[in-house]
Amino acid sequence: MTQHKTRHHYIRDVLKIVKQRNHSEPVFIQAVNEVLETLGNVVEEHPEIEEQNLLERLCEPERQLIFRVAWKDDSGHVRVNRGFRTEFSSVLGPYKGGLRFHPNVNMGVIKFLGFEQIFKNSLTGLSIGGAKGGADFDPEGKSEDEVMRFCQAFMNELFRHIGPKKDVPAGDMGVGAREIGYLFGQYKKLTNQYEMGVLTGKGVGWGGSLARKEATGYGVVYYANEMLKARGESLKGKRCIVSGAGNVALYTIQKLQQLGANVVACSDITGTVVQKNGIDWEKLRMVSEDERKHVNYFAEITPDSEFCLGGKVWEVPCDYAFPCATQNELDDTDAADLVANGCKMVCEGANMPCTSEALDVFREADVLIGPAKAANAGGVAVSALEMQQNAGLERWSFEEVDDQLQTIMKSIFETCVHCANKYSTKEDYIAGANIGGFLRVAQAMLSFGIV
Repeated sequence: MTQHKTRHHYIRDVLKIVKQRNHSEPVFIQAVNEVLETLGNVVEEHPEIEEQNLLERLCEPERQLIFRVAWKDDSGHVRVNRGFRTEFSSVLGPYKGGLRFHPNVNMGVIKFLGFEQIFKNSLTGLSIGGAKGGADFDPEGKSEDEVMRFCQAFMNELFRHIGPKKDVPAGDMGVGAREIGYLFGQYKKLTNQYEMGVLTGKGVGWGGSLARKEATGYGVVYYANEMLKARGESLKGKRCIVSGAGNVALYTIQKLQQLGANVVACSDITGTVVQKNGIDWEKLRMVSEDERKHVNYFAEITPDSEFCLGGKVWEVPCDYAFPCATQNELDDTDAADLVANGCKMVCEGANMPCTSEALDVFREADVLIGPAKAANAGGVAVSALEMQQNAGLERWSFEEVDDQLQTIMKSIFETCVHCANKYSTKEDYIAGANIGGFLRVAQAMLSFGIV
């Protein structure tokens, strides 16, 4: 794999503008740079991209919303948080992207996530645009009533801007089925309409899709499996490590185990837990989903596990690594540890979990990289399938949804292969994903004119 170099003058000019306009948003600038630096050959081949200034237009959101969220905690104190929604691009369909509730949420984070979502959604081949939203609210340690009151207060403003044909939020970090339920209930009350398609990630009994909970994690593994098959390899018998212990990590672990891999470690903010003979998935699911506890508690109730307080999962020897926690969680030092310990593939389950420096280390060592825009797209793909079921008042079986998910992930991989071979180098799936996602969006933008 080769490191990308930005040579085209138009790309350099747009990056300069983006940095000037968004100088206080480094993670957004990082995301834009990672995409644009791979597009040089595409811009050369399609001069209309520069003529119509598509790149600068694409890097500027169509709409950015910031709003106050005032709510009352259990002690009767009024709390104030900040809510966000960035409706980035609607050229392929209604805005689509999750809501993240976490203390580190700010406009720069939301813009980075929304920008990534444009290309991820494009790669699915489905009719969905790119968006992201959330709040700097921390659900950790809050009571059920406090979470409910916050979600209701958040929806009191957001409801004005969303709809099945306008903007369809979903869950993300800190927003699961519980939060989606409270948000949907308030939306229904405010609008006096039962619009199932306004939110995805709903409960299965009231408009949600089977396999939605599993979709992102399963999709990561399906994509990894396609990369390995292209090399004549497989997951069977391989040692794997997964960062995180939330929804994406949990179902990545489950699918890896179903396909014969040995997942020896996972992690969260408390540290890393190691089970050499394989993580006890059912117990981990119970701790994470049912009891909402951390992996240190999992280690306490699992006698054959080892727990390293504050330890990094990247220090555990493995064949394949799956970063599934959060952005920039894996830096160049971590990448060097993985390479030294024999890691041959990194498949991204979180959004942009590897720093630019970490990716350089992997490229230098010829580590196979599955980029988040492609590998992480299973969740939004099944969200779009949930929208289809809602529109047709249908409910598909788990097997039907899972079959469609596998087909979509295989198609995404084939797009990445084609674009990498045509515009970059073999197995450069980062460039393949960026270019494949961009081309579909660019064609639509050209068709619609300057709007």
